[in-house]
Amino acid sequence: RADRVVGRPRVEGVKRQLADKEVLRKGIVEQPPAGAHNRLAFAGHVPGDAEPRRRGSQAWLDTLFRGITRFFALVVFSLLAAILASLVASSTVTLEKFGFGFLANAAWDPVKENFGALVPIYGTLVTSAIAMIIAIPASFGIALFLTELSPAWLKRPLGTAIEMLAAIPSIIYGMWGLFVFAPLFGEHVQPLLVKALSPLPGIGMLFKGPAMGIGMLTAGIILAVMVIPFITAVMRDVCVLVPAMFKE
Repeated sequence: RADRVVGRPRVEGVKRQLADKEVLRKGIVEQPPAGAHNRLAFAGHVPGDAEPRRRGSQAWLDTLFRGITRFFALVVFSLLAAILASLVASSTVTLEKFGFGFLANAAWDPVKENFGALVPIYGTLVTSAIAMIIAIPASFGIALFLTELSPAWLKRPLGTAIEMLAAIPSIIYGMWGLFVFAPLFGEHVQPLLVKALSPLPGIGMLFKGPAMGIGMLTAGIILAVMVIPFITAVMRDVCVLVPAMFKE
């Protein structure tokens, strides 16, 4: 009988725990048993109407965040539209005087005030093509080396150096190209290129003329140096995200 008396509180405690678990399973929180309120709260169950209020506040925060992000996206498109509108408004004088033939006119005569945009457009396209031909393979090789072949001790300093190159303003690259790269290129490299490649059809036009170090090839190389850090950073992130199975 003594064992039964001593064991009765244990049995009642076990029954109470089972009842609490059943309450948690069914979600019955209106009238928890005595002493079970603290255990329910400790288990992560919020009594009363706190759960609907929390869901309502979370929904309100989600709506607010969605509205803020939509607002900033519209700001970006608004700025782009404002830039386009400003360019169109600033070009009305030129279009009124020269018409749309200004885009296909190669003349540039300040004396007669006869100007055309064909030469700058052609130079922009050619130098951009030269830059991409140089920059894309070089950037791909650098990104592949950083992600697959570089030793661990070299990845961080080399990646940091590339990111620092991307942070340099374009005007610095232009001044470096004009005062440092162009003289060296015109004195040591361009004469050899003019002699070897100027007779070739098609690309020979890029190497004709005196070797002054200034030309579309020089501009394309400087532009390639300028964009290599950006392309390398993007390609490195892409290579890191590719699964190992696809790499193999």
